[in-house]
Amino acid sequence: MSSNRRNFIKKTALGAVGATFASTSINAMTAKSYSKIIGANDRINIALQGLGRRYGAYIPAIADQKNNVELSYLCDVMKSQREKAALAVSEKISNKPKLENDIRNILNDKNVDAIFMATPDHWHAPGACMAMQAGKHVYLEKPCSHNLEEGELLIAYQKKYNKVVQMGNQQRSSLQSQEIIKDIHNGVIGDVYNAIAFYTSKRGRVPNQVQAPPPEGLDWDLFQGPAPRRAYTHDTWNYNWHWYGWDYGTAEMGNNATHELDIARWALDVKYPEHVEVKAGKFHYKDDGWEMYDTMEATFRFAGNRTIQWDGRSRNGYDKYGAGRGTLIYGSNGSVFIDRDGYKLYDLKGELIKENVISGLEDGNALGGGGGLSGAHTLNFFDAIRGKAELTSPIEEGAISQTLTHYANIASRIDQSFEVDENNGRIYNRDAMKLWSRTYEPGWEIKPV
Repeated sequence: MSSNRRNFIKKTALGAVGATFASTSINAMTAKSYSKIIGANDRINIALQGLGRRYGAYIPAIADQKNNVELSYLCDVMKSQREKAALAVSEKISNKPKLENDIRNILNDKNVDAIFMATPDHWHAPGACMAMQAGKHVYLEKPCSHNLEEGELLIAYQKKYNKVVQMGNQQRSSLQSQEIIKDIHNGVIGDVYNAIAFYTSKRGRVPNQVQAPPPEGLDWDLFQGPAPRRAYTHDTWNYNWHWYGWDYGTAEMGNNATHELDIARWALDVKYPEHVEVKAGKFHYKDDGWEMYDTMEATFRFAGNRTIQWDGRSRNGYDKYGAGRGTLIYGSNGSVFIDRDGYKLYDLKGELIKENVISGLEDGNALGGGGGLSGAHTLNFFDAIRGKAELTSPIEEGAISQTLTHYANIASRIDQSFEVDENNGRIYNRDAMKLWSRTYEPGWEIKPV
C-alpha cells in the first residue's frame, strides 16, 4: 500500500470520496463493484489472526459496508479453524479472504493495514510488536501481555512506530460505563475509596495432560511460537492451554479479571498500586488437569487510601454479589454497580437513585463473548485509524490495567505479598522480579526499541 493511501485513510471520510462519484457511470456498475471504487482509498484492509472463540465478535462491524473494511486474510495455526471461519464469514461478506497458517506471511503484505490478534495469550505481545514493526495497526485482545516486561515493550513499540493499538477490553466502549465513570470523577458518589471487581463461573473438570501426537492440521511448532518447545499433550490447543501451566496462559486473572480490574482502576482514577496481597488456591476437582489457582482474592492498595479488591471464583457458580461479573465502586456519598449492561447508582442508604441498563449489550460469562460492545470497540478502532476518533482503550492505558493481573499472578506463584513503586510499577521483591519477564524460544524474543 502506498504512503499516499495510508495518509488518506487517516484524513479522509468516506463521504468525501463518494462525492467524486456522482456521475452517470454509477448505473452501469453492480453495487459490489461500486462499493469497491467509491471507497478504495479509504478502505482498511485487515487480517484476523486467531480463529477460535473470539473472532466472530468482530465480524458484524467488518461486514457492515458503511465501515468500508475488507477482510483480506483469515489466519490460524489449525487448518480446521481456518476452514470453519472461511465458511462462517462467507455468509457475511462478499469477498473471499485468503487463508493463511503463518501470520509472518501476512505481515509481509504491504496492502494489509491492520491485524486483529485473538491468539492464545503467549502470542499477543510478540505478535503485536511484529505487526507494528511491519507497519500495521493492531487490535490486541486481552490480555495484552503475558508478563510485565511485555507491557512496557508494547508501549515502547507503539511510540516508536506510531501505530493505532486498541486493547480488546471492550467495556471501555460502553456509553453507560463512560457516562457513570465521568460522573464518578465529577463527584457523584463523593470521594471514591474502594472498588470490588468480581467474576464467577462454573468451569468444570479439565482433562489431565497426556502426551499425544498433535491433532491433524495443527502446526504445533507455530502454536508454541514464542514459548519454549515441549511435546504436545492432548487437548492443549483447544482452550485448555489457559490452565496447563504458564507457558501459554495467564490464568483467570489474564482471562477475565482484566476486564473488571480495568473498570475498577478507571473509576478510582489510579495507576500503579503500592502494595499487592493475594490469597489463591485450587479448591475444586483437585485431581484434574487444571494447574492454576481456580479461586483468588487479591487486594491492591493505592496512594490516597484507595483500594481495589478482586474476588474471582472460576469453578463455583454461586453469585456472591448477585451477578456473574461486574465492579462495585464505593464513595463517601454512595456507591455504583457497573457491568457490561450498564450501571446502577445508589445513595448511602443503599437506595437506587439512578440506573442506565440495557441488557444484552455483551455476553457476560459465555466463552468468547461478543455483542454490541465488541462491535462498538471494533468501530472505534477503525475510526481511530482514519483519524476520526480517539481510541477508547489505547495500549498505554490497557497495559497499566494489565499490570494488576500480573502482580496478582506473581504474588500467587511466589506465595508472598509485596510492595510496588507507584511511579513506575517496579516490584520491591527479588523473587517477584524473577517473574517480571519469561523464557522465550530462541529467536522469538521481543527486541527492545
